[in-house]
Amino acid sequence: MVTTPKQYRALEEAIDSVAASYDRGEPIDNLESAALPNRQRCIEALRELEAVLYMGFYATRALNRDNLRHALAEHLYRAHALLVEQIERALTYQNWYGLCEECPPPGSGEDIVIGLFHEIPELRRLLNTDLQAAYDGDPAAESIEEIVFAYPSIHAITTHRIAHVLHRARVPMIPRILSEDAHGKTGIDLHPGATIGERFFIDHGTGVVVGATAVIGRNVKLYQGVTLGALSVPRRGERIKRHPTLEDDVTVYAHATILGGDTVIGRGSVIGGNVWLIESVAPGSKVFGRAREPEDDSGR
Repeated sequence: MVTTPKQYRALEEAIDSVAASYDRGEPIDNLESAALPNRQRCIEALRELEAVLYMGFYATRALNRDNLRHALAEHLYRAHALLVEQIERALTYQNWYGLCEECPPPGSGEDIVIGLFHEIPELRRLLNTDLQAAYDGDPAAESIEEIVFAYPSIHAITTHRIAHVLHRARVPMIPRILSEDAHGKTGIDLHPGATIGERFFIDHGTGVVVGATAVIGRNVKLYQGVTLGALSVPRRGERIKRHPTLEDDVTVYAHATILGGDTVIGRGSVIGGNVWLIESVAPGSKVFGRAREPEDDSGR
């Protein structure tokens, strides 16, 4: 198809109009700032790290102890190049605008990435417990291989464990870029700030929300639609615990909502489907039906 002179002029006019929209000085313009992280490059780095975590599942050639290190190095060198650049962009941008007083200074990207790589053996240990929890907790699972390849919760949890390391290192923006990519692909929203223990299993998963200051113990199981959320949104910058704590061996069934930073679900408790909770329950509790709200909500 040939563009006619009239169509060409119309195209040029449209481009002029778009360019002029950058003259308003809006925050969305962002022309004079340092370069922001590139979302696609961050996701590419995540894919390289996933391959390292599950090399035996995603390798395109036969692996053995003789060629394993070389195969790992291929992915880690690519992840290193991608992540160092993107972290430096994020740190430079935050420093440019003074948006993050506790962020590492520009030039820290190399140390942060090497620190992440040193955490990979521990991440693999944790993920192995998550896989085992999924296999033990889902009678429909035929094998660990099926879980790795087919369970969206494993992708979400894997991404979270990587993003959480970067969050702890005070890397701005990139942990959320990674977690929101997993959220979009799986429907599971795990904030990278949430602290999650080993043997974590999300069954089905769509609609699960875990907030930034949530604390989840060992051997916890969540079903679809569970929300671990906040009662209210404090002023930006306030560092308070807004989301609940689930102690070890807790099960929360579908579409239950548990809210509040002071809310603690005691060890071994079972929270039934569709329950609404804004107060703590003792260890070993079984809560079914719609829970009663406390009469005095002044603690919100």
